Amino acid sequence: MSTDQQSPATHRAADALSSPAADVVPHPALDTAVEERRPNGTGVDRVVFGVTAAAAVAFLVWGFVSTSSLALASSEALGWTMTNTGWLFVLTASGFVVFVLWLALSRFGNIPLGRDDEEPEFRTISWVAMMFSAGMGIGLMFYGVSEPLTHVVTPPPGTGAEGNPAAVQHAMATTLFHWTLHPWAIYAVVGLAIAYGVYRKGRVQLISAAFEPLLGRRAHGGWGRVIDMLAIFATLFGSAASLGLGALQIRSGLQIVTGIGSVGNAVLVLIISVLTAAFVLSAVSGVAKGIQWLSNINMVLALALALFVFVLGPTVFILDLVPTALGSYVQDLAMMSARTGAEGTDTSEWLQSWTVFYWAWWLSWTPFVGMFIARISRGRTIRQFVSGVLLVPSLVTLVWFCIFGGAAIDLQRSGTDIAGAGAVEEQLFTMLESYPLATVASVVVMVLVAIFFVSGADAASIVMGTLSERGTQTPRRATVVFWGVATGAVAAVMLLVGGDEGLTGLQTLTIVGALPFVLVMVGLAVSLVRDLRSDPLIVRRRYAEEAVEQAVIAGVTEHGDDFVIAVDRDPQADPQ
Repeated sequence: MSTDQQSPATHRAADALSSPAADVVPHPALDTAVEERRPNGTGVDRVVFGVTAAAAVAFLVWGFVSTSSLALASSEALGWTMTNTGWLFVLTASGFVVFVLWLALSRFGNIPLGRDDEEPEFRTISWVAMMFSAGMGIGLMFYGVSEPLTHVVTPPPGTGAEGNPAAVQHAMATTLFHWTLHPWAIYAVVGLAIAYGVYRKGRVQLISAAFEPLLGRRAHGGWGRVIDMLAIFATLFGSAASLGLGALQIRSGLQIVTGIGSVGNAVLVLIISVLTAAFVLSAVSGVAKGIQWLSNINMVLALALALFVFVLGPTVFILDLVPTALGSYVQDLAMMSARTGAEGTDTSEWLQSWTVFYWAWWLSWTPFVGMFIARISRGRTIRQFVSGVLLVPSLVTLVWFCIFGGAAIDLQRSGTDIAGAGAVEEQLFTMLESYPLATVASVVVMVLVAIFFVSGADAASIVMGTLSERGTQTPRRATVVFWGVATGAVAAVMLLVGGDEGLTGLQTLTIVGALPFVLVMVGLAVSLVRDLRSDPLIVRRRYAEEAVEQAVIAGVTEHGDDFVIAVDRDPQADPQ
């Protein structure tokens, strides 16, 4: 015999999912259509833009009028930051890796970044290609040769003395530690929060809007404005650091290709001014397609340069280096993640120049990269998003550093002193001098860096414009141009603060500028989890588990094994 046995929980779930009232007030278990909310008002947010613009201008005036006092103040701020909060950068960076992996592997992994039945906006191949493009930039051009080589010549603390047999393994492991899972996990936190909020909840495209589950209405008030201002500051200094690295490398290329010899910071400022003018011209003329076209050309040039070094360089050594680097990275990961200033002054100074600088740099890039990967990931599940964001750029980075780092290490071992031939930014050009068509390859490098400069300033300035104008996706040209010029000017000041060691100024101000945003990132992670716990898919699962469990208990109690479960309206429920 069979019966239509229904438990109270079954009735509640059925009523929630079928009640006409649900058409008026959607039940939290239902996936309902959402439209992206329009920004609260139009035009520039006078508070957000006014405060951040005034602070940026004040910083620039200070830097140009009294560079020495700014250098002193930033040095003292860096000392305080490293002494008191270095552990925070180290702990949170690894924490974000664990966090996004947990999201992907947990019950939240099946939640889509969009409607339940929504297909991904881009095909997987296109999505992967765009993720690849996001993984390239000035940083890989600047550090592709210098970082692996530096770690071989001067091993990181705790990895042995100079020239030890395992130096190459530890050098590649340290490089991958700085460039693979950790940075992309940081980006993934912001990307997930924005994509989920915009495409699943219909929120405005602002960092502050993702804090609604944590702050409620205050996310659109004073606290929200503070969050958006911190995001602007982080983006400003992080973008300026990248532009400063690009200027250093272009200057080195000009010195080598033209043979003009060593030049001072005045040339750096001139390079930044010219490239900033190129960006402003593109922004004013509205040639967005032109910038996209140049970016695509840049990807082709980057691929061609990598193939050039791979074919003409130590091909077999590079291929051997890929599994060696990957295995060493996995083996050393725990040790590298736990390295802090507690190990001594030498370790603290090393962390300041490398790991903590990188974590601060990646944190400051999260508003830009997070918004980009959120935009291209609509319709993907959280599990697909995390898998793609962590793995695709990491694999690209692995291959890039094995090619360029491997070629440089091979030359260094064979007697060509690349590490001691000049400054860090000169090492790529020094390596290329050992290959045919060195001048052509060096010119390609400078073109690559210049286009990365222009397109990076374009994208970062649009993000700062969006944050300044209440989340609009099309900020005014005047706002975008202001932030573009400010980024170039801040890059110049950061280099001047470093004096003869321009890289030092970039690292110092990036770490100090990113410190407040660490707390924003932690809050963002907490807010995202709160959001996901009330997602319709999770609520439905909770209703289903409770309803089925109670129905099975009732069915077995009354009918043994001979029962079925049916869904019907609860006769005792209020019709309204």
